[in-house]
Amino acid sequence: MTHWKIDESHSEIGFKVKHLMITNVSGYFTQFSGSIQTASDDFHDATITFEAATDSINTQNKQRDEHLRNGDFFDTEKFPKINFVSTKVKKITDEQYKLLGELTIKGQTHPIELEVTRNGYTVDPWGQEKAGFALKGRLHRTDYGLRWNATTEAGGIVLSDEVKLNMEIQLVKSNN
Repeated sequence: MTHWKIDESHSEIGFKVKHLMITNVSGYFTQFSGSIQTASDDFHDATITFEAATDSINTQNKQRDEHLRNGDFFDTEKFPKINFVSTKVKKITDEQYKLLGELTIKGQTHPIELEVTRNGYTVDPWGQEKAGFALKGRLHRTDYGLRWNATTEAGGIVLSDEVKLNMEIQLVKSNN
């Protein structure tokens, strides 16, 4: 069994939400960790666990970030972590996979499917084995208790229910 860990300094956990239904606002979680166990070289049998600190949310706007941390959204004091546990990896081609798992946000757990692109494998200048992946997915934030919204004067909504997930993950092979 080979063990891998997410290299946090070379990875991004990002999302986009439509604001006023005319533009996307991006954000990131800056504190996260993950581990992967696999017996294969192509990761088709990988078991993956991941968690992100909800209070590490960053949308480049302090006031918005504080709102996202309170009870209207993540309620970070009561729910400090977002968790993901894989249930299956489906290999589509040598580079394309579907990752199925259970995502828990704010105490609500639902199945999620992510599109995964395997970007390659290398050994860095310090002899560490690395593997790179890009992941994309979508979720409905109201499924996870993130229900806050408002209506504009024209009757439109402020935030879309759909959240687009975009992750760039670099794994480092662990010697443990």
